[in-house]
Amino acid sequence: MSAIRLLVLGAVRQHGRAHGYQVRNDLEFWGAHEWSNAKPGSIYHALKQMARQGLLRAHDTAPSTAGGPPRTEYELTPSGEAEYLRMLRHALTAVDEKPDMLTSGVGFLVDLPREEALALLRRRVAALEEWSAEVAREWTPEGAPEEWGHIGEIMRLWVHTARSGAEWTRGLIERLEAGAYVMAGEGERSVEVLPPGVENPYA
Repeated sequence: MSAIRLLVLGAVRQHGRAHGYQVRNDLEFWGAHEWSNAKPGSIYHALKQMARQGLLRAHDTAPSTAGGPPRTEYELTPSGEAEYLRMLRHALTAVDEKPDMLTSGVGFLVDLPREEALALLRRRVAALEEWSAEVAREWTPEGAPEEWGHIGEIMRLWVHTARSGAEWTRGLIERLEAGAYVMAGEGERSVEVLPPGVENPYA
């Protein structure tokens, strides 16, 4: 599953309607161009592709009064909304995806009701603990560590990654249980990426 689709859908959704340059600015400010494939070409390609697939509705706008060309604004269709939420839930629970998928999911975590987010994160912890136990049981070398040489370090890396991932997730669960963040259905929150008066350094 591609993180770029989740990132683009989520960025458009936050604004209601957004053009490609706005989506690009948001994602670059989040640093998504560093930890995912959210490069300018990928963003514009994803917008056009998902519009063709019926996940986004395209609106042509009037030319800029300053003389700039017209821009196409996008908004999620009902199918796009369903796909966005499906991908978000998957990103928070799947333990076999690339790191950019989880990072994208955490970035849009607040779009879910608190109890649903907690349930999904608990599923993630359970999956990580199960994977860690399986690796330790089935794949970790028995006896002296030298028996598998440096290849044994791969299994130790898997176990360490799973355990540390579960520990981080449990911490997030505790913060959410304590009331951190404004989740879906809990009131108004700003959809702007930047604080008031702060200019986007990537614009």
